[in-house]
Amino acid sequence: MDMLALTQETTRREAMRILTDAFARAGIDDPAIDARLLLCAAAGFDHVGLIRDPDLPLDEALDAVTLAARRRLMREPVSRILGERSFWSFDLLVTPHVLDPRPDTETVVDAALALLGARQSEALRLCDLGTGSGALLCALLDSFEAAHGTGIDLSPEACSVARENLIRCELAPRSLVRQGTWEAARPGPYDLIVSNPPYIPSRDIDALDPEVRLFDPMLALDGGPDGLTAYRDICALLPQLLAPGGLAIFEVGIGQADDVAQLMQAAGLSETGMQADLAGVGRAVFGWLR
Repeated sequence: MDMLALTQETTRREAMRILTDAFARAGIDDPAIDARLLLCAAAGFDHVGLIRDPDLPLDEALDAVTLAARRRLMREPVSRILGERSFWSFDLLVTPHVLDPRPDTETVVDAALALLGARQSEALRLCDLGTGSGALLCALLDSFEAAHGTGIDLSPEACSVARENLIRCELAPRSLVRQGTWEAARPGPYDLIVSNPPYIPSRDIDALDPEVRLFDPMLALDGGPDGLTAYRDICALLPQLLAPGGLAIFEVGIGQADDVAQLMQAAGLSETGMQADLAGVGRAVFGWLR
């Protein structure tokens, strides 16, 4: 039996119910939210239109709504179906070549503001290692309005997405995106280095949610045997990349905060610490080059 019994005569209210029920039966988290977002986007009306005119039929929007719903039932994330994701104060372009930005990553920006807030008006030099969509770089340049930022990524396709997002956010004049390994960040020095590197242990990849395992690029997920390979490589470079008094902040996976802090300390950073995300998980680890 087709879970999506939609027709052109199906009303917006009925379509909302059908999509919500189908997503719930498929085990999708927040089925009502996903149903509303996809229905509104695919049919070309906003949330207000859904509330104001619930009894209008889908009409010509039937095919678009059905296609979007079927893609979600295949566990493709809503952000990838819509082609964009809200992050910080922006709607960022998302493609198959970049990690889908998560709200947890905003913890890195929160930590930067907490630790460097007194220098918000200074012309700081920022570097985002493994910039992907450019989410962190955009948020930091938005928060530090006199700063200049460099994004580094191994993927040329990801670099193109990051450049486009910086243009979208009107931050391109204060930014540079460079394709290459971590070494491409040279010569520096930088006042702030951030990174959300691949940190999933290789053995855990197959157990990830399908939204992640099937749709995020493996280059942005696989952190090697223990999930710490990228942190080791980056920490080895930090003394050469950071300015005196510079700060490094990494996003980390659950249970990795202590290990990453130790890697920072072994590289010569001090006053290391951790900031938790909204769920209380240690998400951002930082250290200073004194």
